[in-house]
Parts: sequence; structure tokens; C-alpha cells
Amino acid sequence: MIRYDVADAVATITLDRPDAMNSLTAELKGALLDALRRAAGDRAIRAVLLTGSGRAFCAGQDLREHAGNLDAGRGLAGTVRAHYNPIVELLTTMEKPVVAAVNGVAAGAGASLAFACDLRVASEKAKFALAFAGIGLAPDSGASWTLQRLVGRGRATELMLLGEPLDAARALELGLVTRVVPADDVLKTAHELAVRLAQGPTVAYAATKRALAYSATHSLPDSLAMEADLQDFCVATRDHLNATQAFLAKERPTFNAE
Repeated sequence: MIRYDVADAVATITLDRPDAMNSLTAELKGALLDALRRAAGDRAIRAVLLTGSGRAFCAGQDLREHAGNLDAGRGLAGTVRAHYNPIVELLTTMEKPVVAAVNGVAAGAGASLAFACDLRVASEKAKFALAFAGIGLAPDSGASWTLQRLVGRGRATELMLLGEPLDAARALELGLVTRVVPADDVLKTAHELAVRLAQGPTVAYAATKRALAYSATHSLPDSLAMEADLQDFCVATRDHLNATQAFLAKERPTFNAE
């Protein structure tokens, strides 16, 4: 259900249930969480690429499995706390950049997974749908947190309450995606972007992610203090020293995540 490939210090994690539009069963969610933990803990991996096989990125929760849980009186069967929450928390806090290659439909929790990534490259054929309200549910997988930070609270409310799908062009206009490319180029473009990030200052990227998350919920004085702490940490790294010397020598810096 998951393919895990490594090249150029990039771990590509592919949701691999194409016949079911990569919809999320408990087994797939467990495998995805394991793959993300593997990538996060591997110092040789400096960027992560998340994508789906076939015509969909991820259609969200597998509703057949969900219906079975409802019939058995199990409700959500604990999947939000056991699977979705740790997956999204890991995507957003991982100390390396995460790029989503949105090759097709991203609906419900599938859209939420894409929003939790740092950058999103979308196919011209991609569509996003916040489908939670349409089946009588509140948002999960961090969508209430990530979406309003991408497009603002008013637009996030509209997208969630109405549940109308967005095509790739509209998603780009709203700032939901970083780039839109032809369908045949989406994985190549996303991988090139991930490789570029993998060759960059990994420690500084991690500090940047932390600063953005902190400042989103704290005051300016608190955010300034956090920035100062993070700069104190980064300035002591070998990457900063080497990059400063390379700049003065008019050379291209090499970063080693140190």
C-alpha cells in the first residue's frame, strides 16, 4: 500500500491503492505513519516527497471501511487520534522539507495531507475538495489549522461549509498550491523541487518551519524572542559558517545538515 523510494537524499512516499483512489484504510494509514517516521529519523534523508499512484493523490477516508465500523458500532474506531493526528503532526513538524506532488484528486483527509506539507506541486488535472461537511462530519487531519493559514479564515470557512471542489488553477489563485504543471510533469517537477531543498540548509529549514508555526499563534514580542533563539542555534552550525565563507569568496555554498 506504500512505496518508499530514496534518490538524491529525497524519500519519495507513494500511496499505492490506485484502484481505490488511494483512499485511506487503517492499514494504509499505519503504513504511511511508519514511512514518515522512517524518513524523519533517517539523517541521510533531507527532504520528503509525498504523492499518490494512478489518477488520484488521495480520496480521503476509505468510506467502505468507515461504513463497516459504523455498522459495527465502532464509530470512527479511534482513527483520528491513532492515525490522522500523528501523521499530520509529523508532516508539519518534521525537521526537513516535505513536498506534495498532487497528481489528481485530493479530497477530505487527502486534501488535508497535502495542506500539511510545506510545498505543493499540482497537476493541471488536480482537484481539491473539503468533503467533510458533505458526509456530516467536522474537518480532521489538521484541515481547520492548515487551511486558514493558507487562504485566510473567511475563505477556509467558505471552502469547508460549501465543500465545492477547486480545480488546480483556482487552487493556485488562492495560494493553496505552489505550482501547477502539466499532468505528465508533476512528479518530475516535485522531485526536482525536493532535490533542490535536499541540497539546501536542512537545519535552517527546520528552524524556519518552527518559527512559522510558533509565530502563527504567538505575539510579536514572543515571536521575536523565538527568532532570536533560533538564530543563536543556527549561527553555531557548520552550515552557516561554511555558507558565510562561501559568500565572501563568491562561491556556491555546500550544506551538510551540520
